[in-house]
Amino acid sequence: MLPTLFLQRMQALLGAEYGEFLAAYDRPRNVGLRLNPLKTKTPPDLSRFGLTPVPWADGGYYYNMDSRPGLSAYHEAGLYYLQEPSAMAPAGLLDVRPGMRVLDLCAAPGGKTTQLAAALQGQGLLVCNEIHPKRARILARNVERLAVANALVLNEHPQRLAERFSGFFDRILVDAPCSGEGMFRKEEAAVADWSPETVEMCARRQLEILRCAAGMLAPGGRLVYSTCTFAPQENEGTVSRFLAEAPDFTVAAAEAPWFAPGRPGWVENPAPGIERTFRLWPHKLNGEGHYAAVLEKRNDSAVETARCGRPSDLPSRGRPRRAAPTDPEALLQAFCKETGAALPEGRLLEFGQSLLLVPDGMPELHGLKVLRAGLELGQVLKNRFEPAHAWALWLKIARSAADFPADSPEIAAYLRGQTLSGPQTGWTLVTADGLSLGWAKGSGGSLKNHFPKALRRLA
Repeated sequence: MLPTLFLQRMQALLGAEYGEFLAAYDRPRNVGLRLNPLKTKTPPDLSRFGLTPVPWADGGYYYNMDSRPGLSAYHEAGLYYLQEPSAMAPAGLLDVRPGMRVLDLCAAPGGKTTQLAAALQGQGLLVCNEIHPKRARILARNVERLAVANALVLNEHPQRLAERFSGFFDRILVDAPCSGEGMFRKEEAAVADWSPETVEMCARRQLEILRCAAGMLAPGGRLVYSTCTFAPQENEGTVSRFLAEAPDFTVAAAEAPWFAPGRPGWVENPAPGIERTFRLWPHKLNGEGHYAAVLEKRNDSAVETARCGRPSDLPSRGRPRRAAPTDPEALLQAFCKETGAALPEGRLLEFGQSLLLVPDGMPELHGLKVLRAGLELGQVLKNRFEPAHAWALWLKIARSAADFPADSPEIAAYLRGQTLSGPQTGWTLVTADGLSLGWAKGSGGSLKNHFPKALRRLA
């Protein structure tokens, strides 16, 4: 049951369109997935999922809800991310290109973050932040699953980041916390939590977040503000209030022929150009609903450039240093020679017992809550190297590999943590239809399972 006050507001706003809007709630919910080009450019046959393209998203597809692609081994391998189709729009509007510095300020659970990572193609720096610790851990897991090697996952308040990254980013996405009216069909909690007071509270918080984001954008940079709500106060209203106090920002003339225009007549004191923002209506396209505004910062805006740090600036957060006098880089190189495992571009960093490859141009991080930095390669334990699951997911091939069909009993057993049979010896990359899934270690005809215990399936 949709909230009565919500329905009354939408009827007053939409007028003759209201009947179509309401009828959209009687149709099946729109579900989608987005292929991950960081995993492979030539995905296996996915026709069983009944895919049809999402017109506004590269690699985005609607799927048949009964096909349940989230249960496939392809999902665990990071071949795709399950994402509501209209939620794929904001990242595309940001116009991210390889080599840029990009910030996803309100990033969990990671759908838009991994979409931005795909646009960067492994080049440049992607900082993704989430203020809530539990959601930040989910974000970090999805960054790992989709084989993103050039990301930095933080768990900070936007104000803390604004103090550290003045004028640092070429692109910023603010997918702001909102009243979630576009989530009503997916999450019952969104209906239960909704109220006019929630809309008011969200609008105040959104403006605060935009203020923080504005200072972190470089002159000439682009910022996309988005929500999954229909409330004008949180959409055209928030953007108009922000632009009234940020004269160095304007609404960009972005092209998006699939979307409806913003509605300046629905708010007091609409900003110039607010009609160039975008509304994604569930009765006008196959999506649950979204709002997006593309904002640009003038080239002559004055900022202080944030400092870039050295790898040693990464905080250890109290993790113990290794006592044994080993050479981590030598152990890593020996592992690469033995297995044929490749490495991405980046700088090697020893972090406690772990070895990481961090992206070039990583900013100074001392004092920040870092959940993931670059690509975790593995750990040096008692003068031996043990590879990380994140590295396995990033790899395309290895000299020693055990490949099985994705729907085979062997892959099902591997995902449950069971030992497999195979002639391989030493560290072996387990793959599903050629897609890397995790590590095993071969000896005597058996492959000991090293799929992370926390990710194993019960059945």
